Amino acid sequence: MARQRNLAASLGAWSARHPKTALFGWLFAVIALTVLGGMAGQKSLTEADYGTGESGRAAWLLVDAGITTPAPEMVLVHSGEHTAADPEFKKAVADAIAAVDGTGLAQNIGDPYKTGAVSEDRHDALIQFAVKGDPDTAADRIQPVIDALAETEDAHPGVTLGQYGAASGLKGINDSLGEDFTRAEFTAVPVALGILLVVFGALVAALLPLILAITACVAAMGLLALSSQLVPVDAMTNSVLLLMGLAVGVDYCLFYIRREREERAAGRDKESALRIAAATSGRSVLISGLTVAVAMSGMFLSGLTVFEGFAIATIEVVLIAVLGSMTVLPAVMAMLGDRIDAGRIPGLRRRAAVRTADQKPGRLLGAVLRTPALFAVLGIAFLLALAAPALSMKTEKLGFDQLLPADNVTAQTAQRIEAVFPGAPAPAQIVFKTDDITSAEATGALDGFKERALASGHVKNPVEVTVHADENIAVISAPLAGDGRNAASERALEELRGDIIPATLGKDADNQALVGGDLAFSTDYNDQLKSSIVPVFAFVMGVSFLLMLLCFRSPVIALTSIVLNLLSVVAAYGVMTAVFQKGWGDELVGTTAVGAVESWMPLFVFVVLFGLSMDYHVFVVSRIREAYDQGVDNRAAVAHGVRATAGVVTSAGLIMVAVFAVFGTLSMQDFKQLGVGLAVAVFLDATLVRAVLLPSVMALLGRSNWWLPSWLRWLPELSHGEEQPQQATPPAQQRTASPEQPLASR
Repeated sequence: MARQRNLAASLGAWSARHPKTALFGWLFAVIALTVLGGMAGQKSLTEADYGTGESGRAAWLLVDAGITTPAPEMVLVHSGEHTAADPEFKKAVADAIAAVDGTGLAQNIGDPYKTGAVSEDRHDALIQFAVKGDPDTAADRIQPVIDALAETEDAHPGVTLGQYGAASGLKGINDSLGEDFTRAEFTAVPVALGILLVVFGALVAALLPLILAITACVAAMGLLALSSQLVPVDAMTNSVLLLMGLAVGVDYCLFYIRREREERAAGRDKESALRIAAATSGRSVLISGLTVAVAMSGMFLSGLTVFEGFAIATIEVVLIAVLGSMTVLPAVMAMLGDRIDAGRIPGLRRRAAVRTADQKPGRLLGAVLRTPALFAVLGIAFLLALAAPALSMKTEKLGFDQLLPADNVTAQTAQRIEAVFPGAPAPAQIVFKTDDITSAEATGALDGFKERALASGHVKNPVEVTVHADENIAVISAPLAGDGRNAASERALEELRGDIIPATLGKDADNQALVGGDLAFSTDYNDQLKSSIVPVFAFVMGVSFLLMLLCFRSPVIALTSIVLNLLSVVAAYGVMTAVFQKGWGDELVGTTAVGAVESWMPLFVFVVLFGLSMDYHVFVVSRIREAYDQGVDNRAAVAHGVRATAGVVTSAGLIMVAVFAVFGTLSMQDFKQLGVGLAVAVFLDATLVRAVLLPSVMALLGRSNWWLPSWLRWLPELSHGEEQPQQATPPAQQRTASPEQPLASR
């Protein structure tokens, strides 16, 4: 069967022949996308866009009716020395109310002495109000209230005023996101540059991958702004894009440059070295990038808009990085020639090693190949031991106070409110729609709901009802028993949905009574994620299997790649559970365990890691197959492929781990979980899996690695090396074709 034309080699050859066209075309595309994206502006998700299930329908019922629920805010007045009966305390409460009212931004301000929002020990009082205007922009307008309360607090020694709510909480999140994004930019880039300097020992060679990765991120952000007009994105999406763009962008260039330098060290001229790098590493980059993009597309099956934004952002930056490494990179390398090694760093300059199939493996690889069964068992056992804590993983949609650092004033205020006024920060919100909200039947249903809810003990005072007569909708605020998210609150929500509402508001089948609010949102969000786990996992693994089958024409290779990648993922799950749920070593990453893993983290980490793990797998196995196709027997081909790629895989893995670890040092809890999970998994994948498990498993399988059933021999045969190998394989390592050998190997 004739081999298929190598697209990567064709693109690389064209770029090398037309370097100025490729380079200026890339720069024009980056500038154009940036300008167009800036003109369009990035469109963010609204509160209703995040919803799913019953709580999501409740939010959209209000949106469709044109009803905006003002962003709720609370001011906690606390004093350790004064009580609510003391004049000093009363004066502080009155001044705080006046300060909030004086900003002109507040409405429905509640006096705690009239609403009964005073704690049992009389040392706390809660002022509740709502922010005027669009709730989706309240976070951008709340600063004058924060400033006014700060001035009031200064005027009352012995009394503290803490603010928390939908607007101030989101502002805290946005401020932390902005600071974290800036810190990630200014930390991850220098760290990656430092590693590249060590890897290449030359300034130009180190800067080239970094510049291409950064420009790929810039272009992708412009493209994301354009695509967000159709699919709005979460505020965290830019950080995810930067994380993925730096990681894969640098890695893809690293694969390419290292192979070109290796061929140059073997004595080939620069044109031949670049051609071979394009045909081998360039092809691996193309397959890896497509695999990552396909894996990311699995997030579209989650049924959640926030994941659609994550998917689009990562697919865009990965494909742009692939395009850059296959076009502008060979163009620049052709223009630079040997000047790519300019700016040599004393003491760091290393000549690329020339690897041949007849060389003996190193100590570790030699031991693995001598006793593959032992190392396979030990490696799998170690990864399963790391994964064990994941058996008790608890996922939860983390609240503002959990996402923010423990020493954040807003987070501390939220925790104090939850402790003193259970249910107050996050009451259930019932949206009740009927034919005539002012009718006696509707009024009776509302009264009956309030009476039954309070009598059940699952709902606490104050239960507030806001009637929108023109829309025939009533919005009920009902504080739940418990702290708003513990087991007591979950039971209260279950009773509310399963018993109280059907017996009161839901008696008439024509009525709609939908429960929203923070706990309902979190519950529905988790339920949607759990229901989407199986289809997302099945899609990602199924498509990855097909891509590996098409690439290597071996169902055995495809299956082992799935299993090995799964081991990395479950190990990451175990570490995340141990650190962020159980608190084992949480101080090492500068956090306090919140008792749960962010609900969207397992699915997102699985998709990302499965895609990224394929980078190394494709790169290593392609090198093994390249040697095998040249006549080297299986075990020697495994040894050669692993040894020849060990340096670049280790370097690429180190860069990815460093970039992800930077995110693990940021202040936001979800960034920490994402950074730690990805860093651990990539480290294990680039070391234990690729250096121990992959060679041991492939050695055990022997020639079965390349088995292809007769009914699949129609698959196209893709080249894994250069068109005409210029270096003969030593006779001692050659194998003789036999009838038992698979068709692809002959």
